[in-house]
Amino acid sequence: METQHDTQTPGTATVAALWRYPVKGLSPEDLQQITLTPGDGIPGDRRYAIAHGNTPFDPSAPEWLPKHNFLMLAKNPALAALTTRWIEVAHTLTIERNGRQVARGDLSTPIGRVMIAQFLAAYLKDGVRGTPQLVEASGHMFSDHKNKVLSLFSDASLRDLERVTGQSLDPRRFRGNMMLAGLRPWEEFTWIGRELEVGGVRLRITQRIDRCPATSVNPDSGKVDINIPRALKAGFGHIDFGVYAEVIDGGSLAVGDRATVL
Repeated sequence: METQHDTQTPGTATVAALWRYPVKGLSPEDLQQITLTPGDGIPGDRRYAIAHGNTPFDPSAPEWLPKHNFLMLAKNPALAALTTRWIEVAHTLTIERNGRQVARGDLSTPIGRVMIAQFLAAYLKDGVRGTPQLVEASGHMFSDHKNKVLSLFSDASLRDLERVTGQSLDPRRFRGNMMLAGLRPWEEFTWIGRELEVGGVRLRITQRIDRCPATSVNPDSGKVDINIPRALKAGFGHIDFGVYAEVIDGGSLAVGDRATVL
């Protein structure tokens, strides 16, 4: 694996950014602080998803389903050109395009969910199978991973990938929950099976994240403008970027908190 190293002390870092994705496949929310519980993800992360008409999801008995059952950037890159705003206390999702509101719905009501789904069906046209539905189930997380996890990566690894691609890469491409600063490039890969203490939280790093074509989508334009998996393979001999983590001990953490490998 080709990397460049800095002089930071290994195993220590700070939280540079936090994100969650209220609706799977749609835009992120910047967070400053989160409270986590063992065995769960960030509250509200991937709480909703837009299921294709033929997706066999039962909200009364939710089970994990592969991502191809839902709208996703890898197959529906135009989703990235939309900006969504989730007002949690009002259960309201708004969708904007080019700075103009194009849809709004109260997701606690059937009509609100239908309004959002109908807009996306019209917007994506042939990119949707059947009549889409906005789905939710109590306690369920529409993650690409079967377990409830967080995803994290380092800004140093991002810079090293930029070195290989020769262009600036928006961190939103990787749809992570946490970006760390102060590490050596790819240092997070050495943490598999180890624990990470961040603020008042303890995480266990479980595995590397293999990347799909969704990372090739420009998060502003919704256009595929670079092949990220190919760049990773050519530059480093793998298609992995970032790692998954599960919550072992709950508590609060915030941007600026120190992260230490145990």
